[in-house]
Amino acid sequence: MTTHVLILCTHNAARSILAEGMLNHWAERLGRDVRAHSAGSAPSGRVNPFALEALQAAGVDTAPCRSKSWDEFSQRDAPPLALVITVCDSAAAEQCPVFFGANGDGSQPVKVHWGYPDPSHAEGGDDGKRRAFELTRQALGYRMLQLAQLPFDTLDRQALQAALSHIGHS
Repeated sequence: MTTHVLILCTHNAARSILAEGMLNHWAERLGRDVRAHSAGSAPSGRVNPFALEALQAAGVDTAPCRSKSWDEFSQRDAPPLALVITVCDSAAAEQCPVFFGANGDGSQPVKVHWGYPDPSHAEGGDDGKRRAFELTRQALGYRMLQLAQLPFDTLDRQALQAALSHIGHS
């Protein structure tokens, strides 16, 4: 059974897109039945071109990348979510979205916050932004690699929460 992961940020244009791309990339490479999705509470409607550039440079397929609302994951036909990850930077006073959606069976997904500064606010012109996006992609990619390797079918909610906390501190 596929494990569905939703990665949220406010605008779904940079960090959540990077995380979605990296988790799907690692899951495919490792042969894991994990599927990442991303969304925003106030989607911008466009993916930051530096996010696409960073993913493409890492060999990640960006064709499925699009900025979309989290409302898609509250619909009756939405995939059942095992996990919701927020990646906004509450340390920078960003409004981090809180996902209240439940699965079709009424169950709540496990939730975790892994905050990252928004690379689109990096200084240094385009070169500075490219560096910031690549560093963010690498950091998210490392966590997504660890996440893709989890034995989801053997973890209960408490064990999954502990594993996610451990990844978050790595």
